[in-house]
Amino acid sequence: MKIALFGYGKMGKMIASIAESRGHVIVAKIDINDSNIDFSEMDVAIDFSTPDAAFDNICNCLKHNVPVISGTTGWLNDYEKALQLCKDEKGAFIYASNFSLGVNVFFELNQYLAKMMKNLRQYDVSLEEIHHTQKLDAPSGTAISLAEGIIENTDHSQWMLEGTEGDGIPIVSKRMGTVPGTHTIVYESQVDQIAIKHTAHNREGFALGAIIAAEWLVGKTGVFSMKDVLGL
Repeated sequence: MKIALFGYGKMGKMIASIAESRGHVIVAKIDINDSNIDFSEMDVAIDFSTPDAAFDNICNCLKHNVPVISGTTGWLNDYEKALQLCKDEKGAFIYASNFSLGVNVFFELNQYLAKMMKNLRQYDVSLEEIHHTQKLDAPSGTAISLAEGIIENTDHSQWMLEGTEGDGIPIVSKRMGTVPGTHTIVYESQVDQIAIKHTAHNREGFALGAIIAAEWLVGKTGVFSMKDVLGL
């Protein structure tokens, strides 16, 4: 495949390395304010840019009939617009807050546990996420996805950053060193605690998952998720 990378920071460089090791070609490495872009050279685009740039990158790819994978978080106020544009342009699009294969299994485990805990009202649920100090958004997109998975399967109606209010799910965000990403969900009662946790050892899992998603998306039309890619 001919892959264009929108955003060429640490993740972009890792995606490039793994993609080339799988026989793909990187035809563009696009950073902020780069207007000299040849969309005709791309089989697929992978966006790991910034919250301010992601929506425009996605829209430009869809308008030029380029399938696009986005792992950028912090832009989701425009998510529905991206979905509508994908439909209008008969494009192909996958957004995931986390492309790690293990994290996507963790998403499913989280929902399954939430279903079991729904009627056990003596337990309070909370989330903690830890990332490196360069991460721009808080809470992480992965933490938000986990919270939404709990909300879909319980009587909780919202999540909140720090603190508690009503039936809200508190999320604690920490920024420490070079931590790639650790997410913990805790159900706590007066008598015991149930916890599930995912710890990323490095960023390679995120990069590999994005490439696998790109390989899967080429030739398709529609809006998809990592559940579709992995058959979960």
